[in-house]
Amino acid sequence: MKMKRWIATGLVALVAAFGVGCGKKDESAVLTVGASPIPHEEILKFVQPELEKQGVELKIQAFQDYVLPNKSVEEGQIDANFFQHIPWMEATNKEKGYHLVKVAGVHIEPMGAYSNKIKNISELKNGATVALPNATSEITRVLLLLDQNNLIKLDNREGDKTLKNIKENPKNLQFKLLEAATLPRMLDQVDFAVINTNYALQAKLNPLKDALFIEGKDSPYVNVLAVKKGNENDPRVQKLVKVLTSQKVKDFILKKYNGSVVPAF
Repeated sequence: MKMKRWIATGLVALVAAFGVGCGKKDESAVLTVGASPIPHEEILKFVQPELEKQGVELKIQAFQDYVLPNKSVEEGQIDANFFQHIPWMEATNKEKGYHLVKVAGVHIEPMGAYSNKIKNISELKNGATVALPNATSEITRVLLLLDQNNLIKLDNREGDKTLKNIKENPKNLQFKLLEAATLPRMLDQVDFAVINTNYALQAKLNPLKDALFIEGKDSPYVNVLAVKKGNENDPRVQKLVKVLTSQKVKDFILKKYNGSVVPAF
């Protein structure tokens, strides 16, 4: 009886070993990352084959908004996300009580102003309507950009800003605060809109050719790979970090986006 039990145990072990040896997927080696479709998902798809070689199956979940990706990481539905800059992440943590942290800065998407009605900002008429993203963490960024391009003057350039911080508005611009994802669809209804580059790219707008003006390459709004605090050293995440910040990815970003997306490593 003992001999039969020993043989049975051995067979179970042999089958398990054989299954692993034949390429059976280890669930612990699957890494699920939420991302905006462009450019984040595209960059992640580029690194999938390299991660596969390193034993990590990268699953990408595309999101069209800026809310659910953080909620999904916080609640453990996905392992990480790649869509946001640090001010957005910090504002979300504060507002929602989340515990998200940066594990790597990957690229910068310069925010720009776009219009279907004018070709140059000098054509802007008095009382023109301007659409801006309504997210609290984006308002400061947008207002600093408008101030830099002499369309408004802020009381100062330090700290967080709202429309109340506009000290001078020489063209009497009328501001509409809207969901960021809807801004490209508003271009026929406003004089210009300030749009995040990922949404501009999805709308087939070329930031370098189509923008009336755009942030410089020294923008502090670096897009990051983020996880819930405590998961920073997960081996799967660290493998993704290494691949995402490689020379191959830098070359891919520079070639594919031609300066509209800028590596930050």
